[in-house]
Amino acid sequence: MRPGRRRPVTVRLRFSPSPTGYFHVGGARTALYNWLEARRLGGVFILRIEDTDRERNRPEWVEGIQSAMRWLGLDWDEGPFFQSERAGLYEAAAAKLVANGQAYHCDCTREVVDERTKGRPTPGYDRFCRDRGLEPGPGRALRFRVPDGGATTVVDVIRGTPTFEHATIEDFVVVRSNGSALFVLANVVDDIDMGVTHVIRAEEHLPTTPKYVLLHQALAGGAALPVFAHVPVLVDERRQKLSKRKHRVALEDYRDQGFLPEAMRNYLVLLGWAPGGDREILTPDEMLAEFRLEDVNSSPAFFDERKLLHFNGEYIRALAVDDFIARAAPFLAAAPWDPSAFDPGAFALLAPLVQERVKTLAEVVPMVDFLFLADPPVDQKAWDKRVVRGPRPREVLDEAVRGYAACAWSAEAVQEATDAVAARLEIDATRKVHWIIRVAVTGRDQGPPLWESLVVVGRERSLQRLRAALERLGPGE
Repeated sequence: MRPGRRRPVTVRLRFSPSPTGYFHVGGARTALYNWLEARRLGGVFILRIEDTDRERNRPEWVEGIQSAMRWLGLDWDEGPFFQSERAGLYEAAAAKLVANGQAYHCDCTREVVDERTKGRPTPGYDRFCRDRGLEPGPGRALRFRVPDGGATTVVDVIRGTPTFEHATIEDFVVVRSNGSALFVLANVVDDIDMGVTHVIRAEEHLPTTPKYVLLHQALAGGAALPVFAHVPVLVDERRQKLSKRKHRVALEDYRDQGFLPEAMRNYLVLLGWAPGGDREILTPDEMLAEFRLEDVNSSPAFFDERKLLHFNGEYIRALAVDDFIARAAPFLAAAPWDPSAFDPGAFALLAPLVQERVKTLAEVVPMVDFLFLADPPVDQKAWDKRVVRGPRPREVLDEAVRGYAACAWSAEAVQEATDAVAARLEIDATRKVHWIIRVAVTGRDQGPPLWESLVVVGRERSLQRLRAALERLGPGE
């Protein structure tokens, strides 16, 4: 490096969720973008927990955030840091603002302000306490003194340069009347203290960003502002913002339903960004090589569960069979059968066929439960449609019992014996005969290929279930 030339600043990014609920998929997308940018630029990725909302924060939400991030593969280099443990920094920053004449104390309640400003064209705080010279005390908040004139321009990688007139920004509270710092002050103080160089966060924070800029300029001693990037909001098919009340938005829910982390990560990265070449399935290395903040779209991104499900199915089918079996293991272990009834060898025989048919790992259990339950589960709708209303179901089951008792017990032989039943009974719709057999033995009309399933169930159990189906049909049906 040439003499007199400054060393480059280390890139430092942070993800700073609030532990007030499950880990939102929008937050996961924001965390992913921060992680990608930090890794791509060889920087530092920081996890900071913004737990200043004491009434809503819970320790289990904190653990949930970390667990979900680990599951998604988003490792962090520093942290987790907790804002609840950094109050001294915020107090010092507040004192500095007061000493420099950039903040003042205010005893106005929201009700008083609303009454006093009723009918005004510009709502919000009216700067009533600006020059009252109030000392700190009970019931008194601290407000930042917004410059009287001019404007603040936010330079945003995704959204350009939105400008906010100071006349539209009220003197905002930075410290509550109970002495606790608000989000906007704590955020700026932490970013300065941690040397954050890039702030990638949700679009909903853009309106507060001019406040961030004003506080940063007041507290950072002329240090450069971070690079801002406000990522697009996630919406449903009606273009409505995803909400915890109306939508399935918790990352933990998708994990528990058997979505693969690599599929979720791949899908999330495409919510606002796209690689070149009209591709969608990307490896982590490809994401790191190609992702650029400046290529993120500012328009709302459609969170399409059907597309996510398709992605997940593609990723499941791409697994090695042994890997698929290993990933399905936790779901099989929690299945509704006696653990001693589970036969790993039997599952392994059908695993490649199941893998081709499921879109989530949670779908594995109903695909194979007929193997490990004493009696097959009964899907009443399938029973009524496929068996009761099937072609001559008693005769089909009778003939199947005789045919299966005599044939060799292989997939090919069982199929031939079943097709022979349809031929003897002169039933043209051979597939309907297959359905009757499938529902009688497995309890459902969907699942792995019938012949392989029957072979794994075994001759005696298959015959037993066919006879049980005959009894269930009863006389005269």
